[in-house]
Amino acid sequence: MTEEKKDIITMDTPVTGESGGPELVEAVEEAEELMKFPMDFPIKVMGNNTPSFPQTVADIARAHFEDFDEKTIEVRYSRTRKYMSVTVTVVARSREQLDSVYRAFHACPEVKFVY
Repeated sequence: MTEEKKDIITMDTPVTGESGGPELVEAVEEAEELMKFPMDFPIKVMGNNTPSFPQTVADIARAHFEDFDEKTIEVRYSRTRKYMSVTVTVVARSREQLDSVYRAFHACPEVKFVY
């Protein structure tokens, strides 16, 4: 079994080379200006449709946000029900906190995609 490599992109990731030109740099700078902490921040996490996946997502969110409320969890399924997306809304207090939770989601083998 081969291990799939996931690129981890955070707000600290430099925007260079083929990843984007001046327009992307400007968009990132504009987004950073609009982020006012603390703020409600939805995170959508996609993975295989397994009974444990929503709990895995909740556990990671709770580890990074002590006031995480499981009532914010929304689960949706793909058309074929092979995959599910779990959206959690957290109260983000800093950009670093968001970067940290995104890294944790990317490190989880059950997670296919995070946005």
